[in-house]
Amino acid sequence: MSKSLLAAVAAGALALGAPALQAAQAQTFHIALREDPDTLDPTLAQSYVGRIVFAGLCDKLFDINAKLQVVPMLATSYDWATPTSLIIHLRKGVTFQDGTKMDAAAVAYTIHRDLTLQGSARKGELAHVTGAEVVDPLTVKLTLSSPNAGLIAQLTDRAGMIMSPTAIKKEGKNFGLHPVCAGPFAFKKRIPQDEIVLDRYPGYWNAPAIHFNEVVYRPFPNGQVRLANLEAGAIDLSEQVLPTDVPAVEKDPKLRIVMSPGLGYQGITFNTNNGPAAKTAIGESALVRKAFELSIDRKALIQVVYNGMFQPTAQAESPLSPYFDKNIAVPGRNIAEAKALLKQAGVKLPVPVTLTVTNGSDSQQTGVVIQSMAKEAGFDVKLRTLEFATSLHAGEKGDFQAYLIGWSGRVDPDGNLTPFLHTGAFFNYGHYSNPTMDKLLGEGLATNDFAKRKAIYDQVQELSNKDLPLMYLYTLGNIVGMKKTVHGFVPVPDGMIRLQGVSMSK
Repeated sequence: MSKSLLAAVAAGALALGAPALQAAQAQTFHIALREDPDTLDPTLAQSYVGRIVFAGLCDKLFDINAKLQVVPMLATSYDWATPTSLIIHLRKGVTFQDGTKMDAAAVAYTIHRDLTLQGSARKGELAHVTGAEVVDPLTVKLTLSSPNAGLIAQLTDRAGMIMSPTAIKKEGKNFGLHPVCAGPFAFKKRIPQDEIVLDRYPGYWNAPAIHFNEVVYRPFPNGQVRLANLEAGAIDLSEQVLPTDVPAVEKDPKLRIVMSPGLGYQGITFNTNNGPAAKTAIGESALVRKAFELSIDRKALIQVVYNGMFQPTAQAESPLSPYFDKNIAVPGRNIAEAKALLKQAGVKLPVPVTLTVTNGSDSQQTGVVIQSMAKEAGFDVKLRTLEFATSLHAGEKGDFQAYLIGWSGRVDPDGNLTPFLHTGAFFNYGHYSNPTMDKLLGEGLATNDFAKRKAIYDQVQELSNKDLPLMYLYTLGNIVGMKKTVHGFVPVPDGMIRLQGVSMSK
């Protein structure tokens, strides 16, 4: 029996005895994820859903609030001693889940690991950081090779998650199998494709804000199965409800929906220079990529797959961001112009394109719609479906031609652009490279002047839309479904499920 069918059968059985189940497990909080996360090592991790698990497992130096303001977390404050010297003051009395101290030495150790560990996904996020020095037990100094206006924003995410040096030394390369951080819940166990279980850490520095003894994260790539488990009471909160399922949740007297605008986007990354898979018409020609873009009707796609609830976009920045460029128009569908561009490019029709999609039901449906639309312009799109973490590894290796992959978004534009557009950046899976782009991205980090940065990032987006290594489709929104008995949930545009202050009545 398939996992999806098992989940549906289990959901039906649980529906018969949900009140008893709720009473018996009132201190366990069940969260549904749209995918199974990749590694639980913050230095190596790449997935969005992994960040949701980290929200329960690993506190960060700083966090963001619902107004996109940076707020203290493991750190209490910071000072720029010079444009290339950052002083971070740490919270007193914080311990890791193994009981060891979270202090300046641990911060310096973690930063060094992020910068040097083979395969680190954080190295680019800590751009220009050349070292971390202990000033005193509660003060650490980061030294930079040049100014970095986006650094504090990076420390509100995985680059700011501090890990136990003791556990790292003990586990070595297996740290992701037994992670130890300074968050509210300690790692207990993981069954791949099934569940991740965390236990409440009694020594947590903000213990009064935590109201569950255990939290269980369960991946359900199929949206219908995710909905069935929510309706049955098998889960307490779903980090994503598909827009097409919102009416069903709203009609259920036991459930409620919390919707909020998001920071992220969904897009298509093209392999322009990463290995043999880049040797294609769409990989080698910006004209062909532009023709592909003009074959897609973003509004119709969103209407069909997402019930019209997301916004078409042609840029990395969310409308929530002050860096959003109102002058960038979203290209409309134009089959005649798309065909003309293909003729200008001199390619043979139909142009073959393999589009990698993940095994999420909405991702697969999006792929089918794109396949149908692109065919009219002269493209022969074949869909390749991979499990999410597997698709990330394929992206790293350059094992793709076009890849339907999104980004959850960051509060600083550097975090939305440099990782994907700078030569050699970690998430630049297609190995796009343009010296002008690299220069602009460097200039954007070098100044704290908003007007100057805004002008620079507008140029970045204009160049990106010309070269088109990445085609932006739509801006994401956060649609969280939960039981009405769940209280205290605060939506933040990054979509993370922060458990501080969340409780559940019987």
